[in-house]
Amino acid sequence: MPERTRPWYRKHVQGFIDANQGVKLQAQTPDNVERWLNRLGQSPQLSSWQFRQKVDALRLLFKHMLGLPWAAEFDWDHWYEGGQPLGDQHPTSARSYETKNAGADKRGNLLGQRFPGVYARFVSAIRISDLSINTEQSYLGWINRFLRFHNNKAPEECVEMEVCSFLEYLAVQRKVTGATQAQALNGLVFFFTRVLEKPLGEIGSFKRPKPHQRIPTVLSRREVMQILTQIDGQTGLMVRLMYGTGIRVMECARLRILDLDFEYRQITVRAGKGKKDRVVPMPDALTGKLKRQIAWVSRKHKGDIEAGFGSVYLPEALERKYPRAPKEFRWQYLFPATRIATDPRSGVLRRHHIHQSVVQRAVRKAAVQAGITKRVTSHTLRHSFATHLLESGSDIRTVQELLGHSDVTTTMIYTHVLGKGGNGVTSPLDRLDT
Repeated sequence: MPERTRPWYRKHVQGFIDANQGVKLQAQTPDNVERWLNRLGQSPQLSSWQFRQKVDALRLLFKHMLGLPWAAEFDWDHWYEGGQPLGDQHPTSARSYETKNAGADKRGNLLGQRFPGVYARFVSAIRISDLSINTEQSYLGWINRFLRFHNNKAPEECVEMEVCSFLEYLAVQRKVTGATQAQALNGLVFFFTRVLEKPLGEIGSFKRPKPHQRIPTVLSRREVMQILTQIDGQTGLMVRLMYGTGIRVMECARLRILDLDFEYRQITVRAGKGKKDRVVPMPDALTGKLKRQIAWVSRKHKGDIEAGFGSVYLPEALERKYPRAPKEFRWQYLFPATRIATDPRSGVLRRHHIHQSVVQRAVRKAAVQAGITKRVTSHTLRHSFATHLLESGSDIRTVQELLGHSDVTTTMIYTHVLGKGGNGVTSPLDRLDT
């Protein structure tokens, strides 16, 4: 540890000792540590890096220096990683603001900075079309890149020739994939047609590229077990839930208490990809852990209420309709962040859900530790869920419904492994008598 950092770590440990006067370090319990971290997490003035440093100081003290038995089982990673706040462009809260002059002062948003009137028309057009926040952010990014490529030229002065040269630059110089080229073209077509009201005509020799049909990476059951054994605590519960239900990482992070139905053993996934709700089965193996997680969230929520917080993010219209709902327990996130943070849009102090990057980093790290050479991401668990269901004889229509696919042809890509190598064809090399 750098010499300049050590005094701060000693100060953090002393702060913990002062908060637990009369109790020797060897006699400290995980409950004392959790209470202290909870109290720190209710301080919005404390930045995320300062909070992580305090957690790290206690981890070094109790786990590595004192070697207390409970410290080896304590969920340090959850407290260390779970305090990352949501940014102002995070999909959960990015739309909780008015369209008037919205984003005009945001760094990197050239359209909002230089042409606020056009930006306001863009926001109105894309939300009237009811496109997702991810699509909005993607289209805005491509529009900003397009304008920068043409030296901040006014959008009204751009014509088909500028679009053609930009797409040619992406394909020839940037060497982006066909899917990326198509995404850029979609964003510009929307911009010219729906915002500028100047539909594009012929754009030269550019042709829409054929999309790549990629085969998803799938883990075997043994490989899944190797990854699961590497991840414990709340993050481990999230990873197991993702593999056991096939939900996406953001769908898992956004789960609320009211989404769990223990009587019918099912979980409701709300506003998934394509703004579709669906129901997935609750794994029996996780029932007890989920109930303990809810009890833990309940204690944390009561502490937040007593400290004057306890509010949770709700979509703006829902919060106006039910003003008391943000503080109701059933609306709280199942996997909350470890810190109270300022809402990046409204400025309200509240506890958001845990950042999805916590799970993504944990899965990648676990795959490396397990020695798996495949390219493993959190989404690989969803691919493995679908493939393992089909392997066990589940109907493809059922799997389609559980995954939330609109078309069964999307689900059929998972049948590639069912033939055990090349759709079951025996290699001619294996037929030679060698």
